[in-house]
Parts: sequence; C-alpha cells; structure tokens
Amino acid sequence: MSTSSPPPTVRFEPEFVQAITELFEQKIVFNQHIGLKIDEVLPERVSGHLDMRPELIGHYAHHRLHGGVISAALDAMGGLAVLAGMAARHMDDSVEQRMHRFAKLGTIDLRIDYLRPAVGSARFTLHAEALRLGSRVASTRMAFHGEDGTLLAVGAAAYIVS
Repeated sequence: MSTSSPPPTVRFEPEFVQAITELFEQKIVFNQHIGLKIDEVLPERVSGHLDMRPELIGHYAHHRLHGGVISAALDAMGGLAVLAGMAARHMDDSVEQRMHRFAKLGTIDLRIDYLRPAVGSARFTLHAEALRLGSRVASTRMAFHGEDGTLLAVGAAAYIVS
C-alpha cells in the first residue's frame, strides 16, 4: 500500500489577489457603497469585513444592520469564493484570463438565515467557501459574524459559472 502526499496548495500571485480585490471592492459599485472589504482570498476560502455605518441601519430604533446589506454581502462573498475556486483550477492561465471568468458568474439561488440581530458591532466579518464547482453550477456556503465572533447569519447559494 502506497501513500501519496496531498496535492500542493495553490497560492495566488499578488497580482491576482490585487485584481480580484479591486474588482470586488471598487468595480462592483454596490459592494463599494456598502463598504465591503476583502481580507483574504484563498482557493478554498475567502474572507472579508464590513464596518457598521449609519447609512446601513435597517431599524432606526434598534440600530441594527439592514438585512439586505447582510444578504448582499454574503452573496458577494459566495461569488468571490466561486471565482477563487475556479481560478485555482486554471493557474496556467494569465491573471487577465482568470479574471475574465467572472464575466460569466451569476447568482441563481440564494438563501440567507438570519440567526441573531446584527447590532452592537463596529465591524462584521464574512467568510465563504465553495462546496462544489461544477462545469455549469457552483454551490457555496457563507457566514456572517459580529465583532465578538458571534454567528449572526448563514447563507447558501448556487451560481451559474458558464
């Protein structure tokens, strides 16, 4: 019986991470509007954060983050996880070619479960991972945490990739 070592970990070059971060933080204007920031892009997981701002309040009396902001941020992170996973499969392509793959990506199904009100945090953190990357459809799961690490919302999504 022979044992084989696991495949080497794919590491994205700084140019790719910079390009994908610029795309998600600046070129997708709605992400820019809500203040979504990308913290880490790995082939198997992505993370980001969102700072609480008065214009993102959903309920004035309770000072809680609007559910639509949570949903949009989790959807964006799910898409980023898919793009990172797809890019990892095509490391022989140029950064530009891998970035072009985003043009075909679109949300086809999104489910968000709001577990607790998003209040009291100055910063929220988001994580996402691709569960399956098919030739036409990809599936993801996402999480939205308060500053203290409390899980506030979870999401699952399917994206068209071709």
